[in-house]
Amino acid sequence: MSDAPHTALDRLVNPDGRLTLGLELPLDNDWGATRLRADHEAGRPFGVPDLTEHARLARLADDLGFAALWVRDVPLYDPQQFGDAGSVFETFTHLGHLAAVTERTVLGTAAVVLPLRRPLLVAKAAATVDVLSGGRFVLGLASGDRPVEYPLFGEDFQRRGATFRQSVDILRTAWTAHPPEQGMSLPVFGLHRDRGLDVLPKPTGATIPLAIAGHAQQSTEWIAQNADASLNYPRPLGALRLKTREWQQLTADNRKPYLTPMQLDLSPDPDTPATAIRLGLRTGRHALVDHLTKMSELGVAHVSFNLRPGDRPVEEVLDELAQEVLPHFPSIAPSTVQSRSAATA
Repeated sequence: MSDAPHTALDRLVNPDGRLTLGLELPLDNDWGATRLRADHEAGRPFGVPDLTEHARLARLADDLGFAALWVRDVPLYDPQQFGDAGSVFETFTHLGHLAAVTERTVLGTAAVVLPLRRPLLVAKAAATVDVLSGGRFVLGLASGDRPVEYPLFGEDFQRRGATFRQSVDILRTAWTAHPPEQGMSLPVFGLHRDRGLDVLPKPTGATIPLAIAGHAQQSTEWIAQNADASLNYPRPLGALRLKTREWQQLTADNRKPYLTPMQLDLSPDPDTPATAIRLGLRTGRHALVDHLTKMSELGVAHVSFNLRPGDRPVEEVLDELAQEVLPHFPSIAPSTVQSRSAATA
């Protein structure tokens, strides 16, 4: 794995230690009580967001200064077992569109189910997004947790951990620049450099930063060695302290960021105390800032908000976050990242 600095990942890591803030798409509040009632009365299925304003809201988030926009990878909508269609759009197609309608925000996947995809096609799609976005891409990867999908894609659910490891190796190989008249070397497939086969385009940097979600059927030691960041599930502060401490110890010789999502139901009353909801908080902005400060002190580099549990208009929540919360956790200017990368080159 290259030790070269990754511009997109660097833009999520504030050098002063404060975390940065992003958003998980879709920007919809279809899990809020009001929307759930309306969907039930209209006979609309649960977990399928309204995407009519998706591009405008992505541009708004970019203009407001959020550090990243994250998309999920839900290959098949499963209303019986999971009931959540995720971001709905095919992941890399969606990212190509987001690259065109945004200018500053980092684009990330949280996370691509790697064992269900052909790794060389993932390598090509990811490099395409990286180039089209001007190096604003972080590839989050997962092993998947929906057994029903695997036979439908011709894959073995029980072997997904081994498939994941092999696929990560293939991604790194595909992104490597080769001397003239040489190509990839993939001995597991009988492919050698002198054949000249390659994957284009190449990334804007030495490679594309990889953030591994959860454990992906791997040991934490393997993830610390092979990933560029940990993309871990939200936890109460006590449990979070243990996870970040473990990650910091494993990456002490080559510090790597710890990223986490969080469901957020932001109360219109700024003084509402924080209470736990599934995978996040219901809170006013004052308690939210306090909670994020504690997360930052524990070593969390980036938090992405999922606004779907809320009941308030999304634009109203985005505006309050941008005006009252983002100033405490500012995003990194691209020029700052470039200067930092040049200094460490």
